[in-house]
Amino acid sequence: MLYPSVDALKKKVDSKYSLVSLASKRARQLQEEGGEKLDSYISYKPVGRALEEVSVGALKIVKQDASTIYEDEI
Repeated sequence: MLYPSVDALKKKVDSKYSLVSLASKRARQLQEEGGEKLDSYISYKPVGRALEEVSVGALKIVKQDASTIYEDEI
């Protein structure tokens, strides 16, 4: 992967694990629902598009508080 560079992405996201998680969820969403956040992309694949969104700051990690309860935790 040449663009965006891993160094540029690490400045936007705190860890590689968080980056992979964020990009994979967004890529799945792009593939199933569409809804592009940018006007134009360099990559034509969903994962590359998700990483481009992270690189320009259009996609960010939302911090969740500890009181959040998910359906699978009930």
